[in-house]
Amino acid sequence: MIPPAPLPTLTPEQVVDGQLRAYNAKDIDSFMAYWALDARIYQHPDTLLASGADEIRARHVVRFREPNLHGRLLHRVAVGATVVDHEVVTRTFADGPGTVEVIGIYEVLAGRISRAWFASGAPVLA
Repeated sequence: MIPPAPLPTLTPEQVVDGQLRAYNAKDIDSFMAYWALDARIYQHPDTLLASGADEIRARHVVRFREPNLHGRLLHRVAVGATVVDHEVVTRTFADGPGTVEVIGIYEVLAGRISRAWFASGAPVLA
């Protein structure tokens, strides 16, 4: 796989915002454009969920099939290369549709998300 060109003109906040917009559009190719080829996703603090672009893509292809999937940003803070989002995510859980609060911590290096950690609350069914 040819590595994507860096996005050096984007700030870390713009990179994270771009991937959230692509997530909400369920546009896997646009979504993946914001992730480094060797990126890793963790359940906070250290449970590895996906390693590398192929695993991240596969995880999100499944997620993007959910008809009501949407992340609503409540608050974002950025310090240097680290961006923290507080969101309410609408999903289809095994027991039905609902929402879950999520904290996403993103490390952005060379214009791409290199690592991300997610902490989630308990799902609230609709």
